Amino acid sequence: MAIDIQENRKVGVDLREKGKDAEGCTIYHDGRLYIQLLVFTGFNVPPRILISQMERAGFCGALYSSLHDPGGVGLLTVAEDPRFFVTELQSFLQDSGFKYLQCRTDWTMIGRTYAIGYENDLVETLFDRPRRYVCNPAWPWAIWYPLRRSGDFEHLNAEERRKILMEHGGIGLAYGRSDHAHDIRLACHGLDQSDNDFLVGLLSKDLHPLSAIIERMRRTQQTSRYLSSLGPFFVGHALWQSSAS
Repeated sequence: MAIDIQENRKVGVDLREKGKDAEGCTIYHDGRLYIQLLVFTGFNVPPRILISQMERAGFCGALYSSLHDPGGVGLLTVAEDPRFFVTELQSFLQDSGFKYLQCRTDWTMIGRTYAIGYENDLVETLFDRPRRYVCNPAWPWAIWYPLRRSGDFEHLNAEERRKILMEHGGIGLAYGRSDHAHDIRLACHGLDQSDNDFLVGLLSKDLHPLSAIIERMRRTQQTSRYLSSLGPFFVGHALWQSSAS
């Protein structure tokens, strides 16, 4: 059912993503990306078969070889319209080499991009940067995992939450600036089958920095005190990546 945004604003419900322009005025965008990871096992055919099928399909995303499963692959796809995942993608999976693989549905991960209120370019935050990160051939290593915050975090006051998130975010910025690791953070409230809150993707040219940043994050307040669950972790190396467009 379509949502009338104008009508929702009248009763105090505004679903638009919000940021701030250079003058400090609130800016809005009523759109976002959805990113889904499907994990398969039983992969025993030449990779070029699936790669050629992905290229013909024209989807935005990546195909990963699983670090933990010799017969495992992860298919990451990106779309603005979530109907893509239950229409075009499902039809493709049923008519391609993926139909011969077993989907590990308990490993399915999906989330949506979001803004936290200070971004001055919402198109970059919500659409361009996630696509660019997923499709960057310089960053073939990836770790994707969900997490859930504990209820105690939500009872902290705004300043306490801000400090905790700044500690976490500062580590991510440092690793990104040094080109060690780059992150995609997605909200998955109500979308995740295990009731997780967020889905995180970490991307890098090497595997070690991804392990190192997760190790470093373990010592933050958010991870050590305010997470009730973390993982499972899908670790993969890109077999194929689409163009960002």
